[in-house]
Amino acid sequence: MSDRPRVLVVDDEPQIVRALKVILRDGGYDSIPAESVEEALDRAAVRPPDAAIVDLVLPDGSGVDLCRRLREWTDMPILVLSAVGDEDAKVAALEAGADDYVTKPFGPRELLARLAAALRRAGSGADEPAIVAGGLEVDLAARTVRRDGADIHLTPIEFDLLRTLARNRGRLLTHRGLLVEVWGPAYADDTQVLRTHIANLRRKIEPADGGEKLIRTDPGVGYRFAG
Repeated sequence: MSDRPRVLVVDDEPQIVRALKVILRDGGYDSIPAESVEEALDRAAVRPPDAAIVDLVLPDGSGVDLCRRLREWTDMPILVLSAVGDEDAKVAALEAGADDYVTKPFGPRELLARLAAALRRAGSGADEPAIVAGGLEVDLAARTVRRDGADIHLTPIEFDLLRTLARNRGRLLTHRGLLVEVWGPAYADDTQVLRTHIANLRRKIEPADGGEKLIRTDPGVGYRFAG
């Protein structure tokens, strides 16, 4: 049995699947093809993969639906494939738990770089201390978050964003700085991605009763962690 990282590839276009299998093989990955939402869920349940690449348009549902259902039980990195200009679908996928997106047509180097970055983020954090802010506890080594003793489920990219903010407590971090630090230089101007994840993160970690705001906005500039 191969010890190469396993990537679930979910697309119903044979030519895309063939291209992805070649790209992944050459990049050092094994691919697990699936043509539909249900087939992808079955394959992921039998032997959980290390990451997933998901097309947004599938015959029995959408990639957004698949992201949401996978996020019910797994934290593996999820990349979505989207068409040029499909901004609403990208935002919906990010809100459903996707970590990144690649716009078709894509280049092999771009895809592999984004996949490697997502896997690296998901596996980072060893030997880092815990950060406590109000009722929130962020264990950087275990990559866990708790509020008032209750576990909070974050996607890998949400955790990386929170970690970057929390490790710079009180410091204003610019949009560009956060994007480069968390997503990489290719995302330096992609403020929509940042806003979407900040909104998701706030909804999960801040009190629902309108209490203390842990992430504060400096309009037009960036964000700071005020815990």
